[in-house]
Amino acid sequence: MRIAINTRFLLSSKMEGFGWFTYETVKRMVEDHPDVEFIFFFDRPYHQRFIFGPNVTPVVLHPQARHPILFRIWFNLSVHRALKKYKADLFFSPDGYLSLPSSIPQIGVIHDLNFEHYPQDIPPSSRKYLLKYFPLFAKKATHIITVSQFSKEDIIKSYNIPDNKITVAHNGGSEAFHPLADQEKLDSRENFADGNEYFVFVGALHPRKNLNKLFEAFEAFKKETSSPTQLVIVGEKLWKDSSIEELYNSLECKHDIQFTGHLALEDLTKAVGGAKALVFPSYFEGFGIPLVEAMKAGVPVTCGNLTALPEVAGDAALFFDPFNINDIADCLKKLDTDANLCEQLSKVGLERSKEFSWDKTADIIWNVLESTLSEKSN
Repeated sequence: MRIAINTRFLLSSKMEGFGWFTYETVKRMVEDHPDVEFIFFFDRPYHQRFIFGPNVTPVVLHPQARHPILFRIWFNLSVHRALKKYKADLFFSPDGYLSLPSSIPQIGVIHDLNFEHYPQDIPPSSRKYLLKYFPLFAKKATHIITVSQFSKEDIIKSYNIPDNKITVAHNGGSEAFHPLADQEKLDSRENFADGNEYFVFVGALHPRKNLNKLFEAFEAFKKETSSPTQLVIVGEKLWKDSSIEELYNSLECKHDIQFTGHLALEDLTKAVGGAKALVFPSYFEGFGIPLVEAMKAGVPVTCGNLTALPEVAGDAALFFDPFNINDIADCLKKLDTDANLCEQLSKVGLERSKEFSWDKTADIIWNVLESTLSEKSN
């Protein structure tokens, strides 16, 4: 049995959402199924730590697929040829991109359809590609995996896909996240917020993450309360958005907003674990991994009440309307002053976080791959 996998987001320099999803799920499948041959398709030189076992054959395919034109070449020519060359029985793509000319079974993970609902948030070249090709990928896929019930229903409605063609496999959260000791929290405050308590945001500085509304709400919170609590922003720009910089530069409270850029996992666990609360104002999410990781760290969560976030957070978050600045500011005030509320959210969050694990995610994905291969052989 040979399973080919798109591993182009396993990057040694840094890993973002697709990369971590690939790493956490594929690593488990390789280790749990040593009798299966896996062929990894990279689009650049790879790090040896991503070769998870002796049953992995790594292959570098050119060109590097980081632009819509190169996507078409990589998936429709390079991947198509490699699937034939290595006699793959199935192609698994954790980022949802498929090889349209290939005739073998293909399983794609479509995390969300944000580009269908907010196309204006995406640069024109990427927007055109996503809007054209993802409906084709959804129809081409032998089966689709997605990360929330919300996304499943959205895919069904947007692309007219049968219910039984889509399986939900919730994301997990890194087991590196855990409640910090008091001294560790103090150290985090020193490292990230000049010794002050702080709220933390984690995510790419992409328009749908709604940083503009968060900044305005934080400004309103500071003016109303004069609280010393700061705001720490963890993440790098996915696409350049000058409006975030312009708004930030206009804020009176900008000296209380700290930007860390991308953090390695060890530092990220400290930045999240030391926070007074995670604030996650995104207005469109297929899942929201930072919610789970904050809950694992025992950190209270406040987040938007739209798309998949209520499904993930359940009763372990304080919700707000992500388009309402006053609503966000009110939640910040409550978490800044109500110790009992914070303690309750922390307790409920720790318990809820147990529902999400990468072991479960990998098992569900493997069952889909196995059943697809079984149907092929019959």
